Formats: sequence, structure tokens, C-alpha cells
Amino acid sequence: MITKLSRLPVALAAAALMVAAGTANAAKQKVCVYDVLGAGGDVFNMSKDWVLASAKDGADIELKAYTDERVASEDFKTGQCDGLVATSFRTRQFNGIAGSIDALGAASLVKDGKVNISDAYDVVKTTVQYYASDKGSPQMVRDKFEVAGIIPFGAAFLFVNDRSINSVEKLAGKKIAVFDYDKAQGTMVQKVGAQPVSADITNFATKFNNGSVDIVAAPAAAYKPLELFKGLGTKGAIVRFPVAVLTYQFVINKDKFPADFGKKSRNYWLTQYPRALKLVETAEKGIPADKWMDIPAADSVKYTVLLRESRASMAQSKLYEEDTLKLMKKVRCKLNPGDPECADPAGL
Repeated sequence: MITKLSRLPVALAAAALMVAAGTANAAKQKVCVYDVLGAGGDVFNMSKDWVLASAKDGADIELKAYTDERVASEDFKTGQCDGLVATSFRTRQFNGIAGSIDALGAASLVKDGKVNISDAYDVVKTTVQYYASDKGSPQMVRDKFEVAGIIPFGAAFLFVNDRSINSVEKLAGKKIAVFDYDKAQGTMVQKVGAQPVSADITNFATKFNNGSVDIVAAPAAAYKPLELFKGLGTKGAIVRFPVAVLTYQFVINKDKFPADFGKKSRNYWLTQYPRALKLVETAEKGIPADKWMDIPAADSVKYTVLLRESRASMAQSKLYEEDTLKLMKKVRCKLNPGDPECADPAGL
């Protein structure tokens, strides 16, 4: 009897620990979601469906909408949120492998003298598939952070306030808005002899619309909400060349979610890639045809080579992850094996 009683405190302590663990697992996971339209935007709506799908995997996610990406990112960094949904400009700091998918020109290829934007989306999709696979999944984890999903936000096009800016050479001396927290942009702008003007996602459109800068890079999804048509005016145009393919990335503090949640979530978002891409393509088709400007094949090649050289330089500076760039080159060469870059084993 004495022996049984002596064991009672131990049993109670163990039970208390089990209850505490169960309470921790049952806690809601708060996820900060950046969407330019807040809770009424497409990304937030897709995130609501993710919440429902995640319930079967043991997650109980609560979303909070943000229209300022910097604030959303800071709240995640300081632990006020357990997850973050934002563009790779902000998520790259948590996982450089996934963040480098948006590297300048990494998805672009010139085939038969043309740049087909759908090819760029195929490059990104194949890359995302790899990182959702058993082989690629380990690279989605960095310390406590894990990339739990990636979807396309759209190709970034150059919006110019004058159609005469129609070649690489004519970028020289022009004022181009660059995000001050993305050093890759500033490096690229300086390389072409243009003048970088500091901006962020909350004010770059205003700078373009009021004439403070001559050029911005943005996806088609920004055209209407940010009223970029004002900056284009009657003389401007959108250069139909994908400078990069931007993505939204779902980053979580894996310690706050059920085991294996990250991989299950990546597979969920992989099934949502077509849905996200349809939204992207709808936005692109929604821009009036006369606002687009095609550039000659020779200039497409120049842009491609310039971006390739810049990527390699930025990889050396650790702005991009080489592993991602090597993978995306393999994908490009699978789609377009005749490209001269495929004969250069050292190229990125």
C-alpha cells in the first residue's frame, strides 16, 4: 500500500504533463497573411480554404489579414504569429532556397526567338513540385522555420512611362523603383546603369504614378488595385518579358504545428497551383492589349543574358542560393535543350 501511494505523485505529474502537452497541441496557430486587398483579396481567400483543408491534419489555424507586408513579416519574426503568408521578398530571410525561386530571370527562357510566359510558369511549377517531393522537402526546413507552400503571384513585368524605353541600353539613366530590403534589385538596376530609387511594396506604385520614377517591376495583379495605369499614362507600356516570376510563400514556425504538417501543407498548395495560376492569367488578360509592348527577339536574348550574368554574380554574393539556381537551370534546359546556356556546366 505504501508503495502504491508513493507512486501516486509521479503518476499525477505524468498526467499533468500529458494534459499540458495536449493543451499546447490544441492551441490555435495564428497566421499573418499579406494581401494587397486585405481580407477581400484572392490570396486571403485561398488561405481560408487552406485553413479548412489543414483541419484534417490537426491544425487549427486562425488568419489575420495585413495590407502592409513589412508589418506582417515583423509580427511573424517577433512571435506574434506562428505563420506568415507573403511574397518571397519578405520570406527569403527565413529560407533562401525557396526565396531564390524568384531570382531574376531564373524562370525565363528564349525559345525560337520568343519568350513564352507560359514556359516561365512551367519552370516554376516544376521547381515547386520538386520542393514538395520527398527528395526536395528537407531543403524547405531551416532551423524552426519551414516553407509550407508556394504558389505563383505572377511574372514581374517592367512598367515604363515611355514606350521609347524599349531596349536594355535605354534603361541607362532612368529612375527605377527598388525595394530597399531586396539587395538583388538594387544590384541589377546599377548593372544596367539606371538609378535605383528606394521604395517598398506600400509606395512603389505611388512613386510610379506621380512620376518620381520612370520604371517599376510588378505583376499584372498589381495593375488595377494599385492603379498603375496612371503611371503608364498615354505614352507608357508594359514590356512583355518576365523579369522574374514572383511567388507567395507560406512559412511556419514548425514547432507550433503538428508533426509533418509542413509537408502535407506543401502538397496541398501544389494542388492549388493551377487555381493560383488561373488568377494570374486572368489578371494578365485583363490588361488592355494596347498597354503591352513586345520587344524584338534580339533584345529578349540580351535581357536573358544580362539576367543570367546578374544571377551568377548575386549567387556569389549570397543574395541567391546556388542550389535553387542550378535546379531551375536543369528545368529550363529540359524545356529548351538547344539554349547555349545548356552547354555551360558552370552557368546558373
